Amino acid sequence: MPQKVVLASGNAGKIREFTALLKDYPLQIVPQNDFDIEEAEETGSTFVENAIIKARHAARLTGLAAIADDSGIAVDALGGQPGVYSSRYAGENATDKDNVDKLLRSLKDVNPEQRTACFHCVIVYMESADDPTPIICQGEWRGHINTEVSGEEGFGYDPVFWLPALNKTAAQLPANEKNQISHRASAMKLLMNRLSSKFSESAS
Repeated sequence: MPQKVVLASGNAGKIREFTALLKDYPLQIVPQNDFDIEEAEETGSTFVENAIIKARHAARLTGLAAIADDSGIAVDALGGQPGVYSSRYAGENATDKDNVDKLLRSLKDVNPEQRTACFHCVIVYMESADDPTPIICQGEWRGHINTEVSGEEGFGYDPVFWLPALNKTAAQLPANEKNQISHRASAMKLLMNRLSSKFSESAS
């Protein structure tokens, strides 16, 4: 019987990606929205800290094991901004469009070759809110910031995240292709390797 795990996110795009990425594993993913849980306050200064905060919050309020991620984009020309503030770069209630527009404005005088950026993702798995040894996995995805929006897929900064090797933005990738090469996919692969070992040890 699949193990029920709460996903500490209310982001519809993330829920879709996690559901797709985890479909072949013995886990029943339940979004925290199903429990009417409010988002945790992200008070950490790093992706790791925020992911742990969110996982612990969801685990404590549901009594279930929890998976949480914290992710964002770091732009080299901006000293790593927006970083952990990616989802609220243009303000607390900013939309994806607001954030993308602000990023493009911030880079308007930066030459194309200097617009390098990296998506980062940290995924945390906690057996309980008091788990002393959470599993922490990290992934990254390198590219450039395009000068204009292009593509209808994905969410967040995907429409301006240019992948030179593919000659397209992340928002021009089909979901199944993105879910093989993204920062979240890389972190998830590491997590599933760790969980596979964990489940094997439990069964033996």
